[in-house]
Amino acid sequence: MGDDTVSEPRLAFVHAQDVEPQEVVAQQHGDRRVSVWFRFLEFTDRRMVGLVDYDPGLVLERHGHKSDHTIFIIDGEVTISGHLCPPGTLIVLEEGAEFGPIVAGPNGCRLLEHYAGDPMPVPKDKDEYYGILAERGIDRLPNPRYIPPEGAPDYAYDGGGDVVS
Repeated sequence: MGDDTVSEPRLAFVHAQDVEPQEVVAQQHGDRRVSVWFRFLEFTDRRMVGLVDYDPGLVLERHGHKSDHTIFIIDGEVTISGHLCPPGTLIVLEEGAEFGPIVAGPNGCRLLEHYAGDPMPVPKDKDEYYGILAERGIDRLPNPRYIPPEGAPDYAYDGGGDVVS
């Protein structure tokens, strides 16, 4: 007969200091490497939660995501779609909404991201993005390889996206 086992809802505690930050996006700003540093606090097929650090001056392209997405600014500041977002700002993007470009402030930015499903980015205008980078003298470097946490879905690293957040 079939398996009648019913699993209990999971209760988990994750301490950010126990999760190693991983470089997921890299740019060259003159002689300075500038990156997105991502701590995968939770990554399943139902959700992803990350504690993210943007180095000062980082520029990410206009894009959307394949699921609902929230961002909470913890420290520093970031400008998103021309809107300055200081600490305490919540950004809500429903699936299909787009935002950007994203520009980290002079001291960088720390944020908490939550995705309610597939977090993979959907770039909107590569020509616009590469134009912004060229205007600022920024070289886009290949995406660094990262190690998805245990239990992450198969699409956790596709190697082809230019953005994570």
